[in-house]
Amino acid sequence: MASGENGKDLVLWPATRWQDDHRIEREALGPELAAAFYAGFDAVPEADWRRCRAIVCSQDIPAPYRDRLDRLGILVAPRVGVDPFDLDDWTRRGVPVCNVPDYGTLEVADHAMAFMLALLRGIEFHTTALRTDLHDHWRPTLNPLGRRLSTLTLGIVGLGRIGSAVALRARAFGMRVQFFDPWLPRGAGLALGAERVDSMAALFAAADVVSLHTPLTAETRYMVDARMLAACRPGLLLINTARGELLDLDALYQALREDRVGGAGLDVLPEEPPDAGHPLLADFQAQAPWLQGRLLLTPHAAYVTPESTRDKRAKGAQVAARWLLDGVLENCVNGLS
Repeated sequence: MASGENGKDLVLWPATRWQDDHRIEREALGPELAAAFYAGFDAVPEADWRRCRAIVCSQDIPAPYRDRLDRLGILVAPRVGVDPFDLDDWTRRGVPVCNVPDYGTLEVADHAMAFMLALLRGIEFHTTALRTDLHDHWRPTLNPLGRRLSTLTLGIVGLGRIGSAVALRARAFGMRVQFFDPWLPRGAGLALGAERVDSMAALFAAADVVSLHTPLTAETRYMVDARMLAACRPGLLLINTARGELLDLDALYQALREDRVGGAGLDVLPEEPPDAGHPLLADFQAQAPWLQGRLLLTPHAAYVTPESTRDKRAKGAQVAARWLLDGVLENCVNGLS
């Protein structure tokens, strides 16, 4: 659709992954705005770069295109984390960057719990063993990481939307829940039945399971390092469904090899797709006996369901429409208003 058609402001999707009729986005946008969808930045006509009033894109706009955005008023990232975006540059340009923090929350919380349950109940351990020998590996009493959940403490790093959803799920299993989140005011965990811990080191020392739910920033990058894992409770289970670079993969490898960490469930890795040559990932692929049942990997898929996909697509359009039609700026992450 041309940007100037019927005098409507244009909302541009310059690199959409969805190759359909985009009915979800169009319905969320409403009839008062025009929409244009392209499969890649190079496919966008010069006129649409020049005339668009809003952009919805999950990846940052490459530098060569930014100077063409003569009328851009808002950039919407239909995602939770915005670490790939050059927020400083967009702020200098006076363009607010807004995310969509309220999609995929339930899915990621469910995924974190699924990792924890699969490790504690030996799901992958038994499945792999039985796949090789149904008779001799029929060993119901062998479960190296097995524990009763109601006797365990779950530590949550970051008690935001997803962390809170995990806390509620863990409480339903009878777990004690502790959290570390220096940004939350006192009393923030009371309604969830979650106890505050004043340092991450104390949380790692006390918890049987730690689940990471914090954004990636300069302060949080590789915050789970060798020193943190050296101080953890022996046999700790570590869950990461947030950002890969929160965790030093080399440190995790050493901690698993030395049995300081009992197991891990990772939906995210520092490099995606990952380097298969990393020692931990190489042993995972080789099904090394020492790692059996101790490491679960999924391909950054925790947030994916048909429902969350629809939310992601619709909410990105809604944030753009609210600003263009009503002047309401939602979920701005770079301090502009």
